[in-house]
Amino acid sequence: MELADRAVGFLLSCISLSIFTYYTFWVIILPFVDGDHFIHKYFLPQEYAILIPVSAGVALLCLLCIFIGFVMLKSKKKKA
Repeated sequence: MELADRAVGFLLSCISLSIFTYYTFWVIILPFVDGDHFIHKYFLPQEYAILIPVSAGVALLCLLCIFIGFVMLKSKKKKA
């Protein structure tokens, strides 16, 4: 099982590094590149640079609140 855990960890690290590199290039470097440069066709419009992380954060916060609510309800039922 140790080899499978290492493989999953390596895969998650590679995916995270790829997303971080893409987002960093998209937000920090791309605004300084000319608008008619060919590299712009590989990236979404700049409006999505804020919209996507905010949406993901709101979804994560909602799921976390739902999870905490279920745990609280379950622990309340055990006491009663």
